[in-house]
Amino acid sequence: MPEELNLTLILAASVIAAASPGPATLAIANASMSSGRKSGLALAFGISTGSLTWAFSAALGLGALMHANAWAFDIARYVGASYLLYLAYKSARSAISPSKAFETSNKYILPKKAYAKGLAIHLTNPKAVLFFGSLFSIGLPANPSIETILIVIGAVCTQGFAIFITYALLFSSKPMVLTYNKLKRWFEAFFALAFGAAGTKILSSSIE
Repeated sequence: MPEELNLTLILAASVIAAASPGPATLAIANASMSSGRKSGLALAFGISTGSLTWAFSAALGLGALMHANAWAFDIARYVGASYLLYLAYKSARSAISPSKAFETSNKYILPKKAYAKGLAIHLTNPKAVLFFGSLFSIGLPANPSIETILIVIGAVCTQGFAIFITYALLFSSKPMVLTYNKLKRWFEAFFALAFGAAGTKILSSSIE
């Protein structure tokens, strides 16, 4: 491993970002409790794929491109905020109409659909590529080799994948599912507020 590569610093910053509450963890919790372990794991796989995509994009300079062209960041920001607000609307509708929420939330969601949802959540978050860009800038040497970049991407994405899978397993456990079924309306209200707050935050954010 190159001496100038500060992998410990990179992984420390990455684990804080991945484990902190946000759109990704909220979506995993929602899918795992309402639709079961397979859906939660599939969604976690989708989010991990999104992380891998953003990591490679940052390595190829997409983060710098967004910094140089604010309009590109704004487009991604509006798309991401709109999707999160849509998820907030769906959760709010479920909370307001509990009987309808029970019918829809207990329908089996195909893993393919859950995977696509997880991928969409992460790919529509423009802050992700900026995060990876900043992460690489503080932990990578000045002129990193392809091998060094691959080591960092592999380590960061593997760590994030482990965290997301752990969340899926935790929230799909029997006690969590039973608690969700008892307090379904309150959980959906919480998810509505949380997704709404996340969407508003992205909508009001800037590239700085």
